[in-house]
Amino acid sequence: MHTLFQFHPSGNCYKLRLAMRQLGVSFRIKEINILKGESRTPEFLAINPNGRVPVLQVGDRYLPESNAALWYLAQQTHLLPDDSFSQAQVLQWMLFEQYSHEPNIATLRYWQSLANIDTSELIQTINTKRQAGYQALEVMERHLAERDYFVGEQYSIADITLYAYTHVAHEGGFDLKGFPGICRWLVAVASQPGFVSLAD
Repeated sequence: MHTLFQFHPSGNCYKLRLAMRQLGVSFRIKEINILKGESRTPEFLAINPNGRVPVLQVGDRYLPESNAALWYLAQQTHLLPDDSFSQAQVLQWMLFEQYSHEPNIATLRYWQSLANIDTSELIQTINTKRQAGYQALEVMERHLAERDYFVGEQYSIADITLYAYTHVAHEGGFDLKGFPGICRWLVAVASQPGFVSLAD
């Protein structure tokens, strides 16, 4: 049985809960409250020197970084295409999420809805991140205009990766009303067998 070290409201942690539920993987949860500094203790830093959740424990080994753990879980399952080019496309969208999407959409959600940070002196940074977040959403919208999922018309970990923070983007002040392709895709992801919500 795997162990997931997580902070429950985190979209990055939710990615792994969702994938493991859909794959029927048995796991237990070890809650790490990042708001109380629990990811910076010597005990946790021995597991992940980067001091971040999630970390997936597999036997006596530890795998930090949500997308690396997703890639591990998806091997030889229906959540990863069979052919190498499609697999590379999945990786393309997972990297897009980490470089263009998550640093903007997830960060604003964290600041505004979770961490209770005084943002009065961060207006310029917030505006920059909001603009970049909308640019990422526009990339997704164009891609989804004529397809149901991100890679090969098959639900995959590319979708899980991008769903995690897109479906709660409103908590960071993003309005998805002008993104019909994304809204349709969000419904499609939520209708997948074994789906669980972030709150579950």
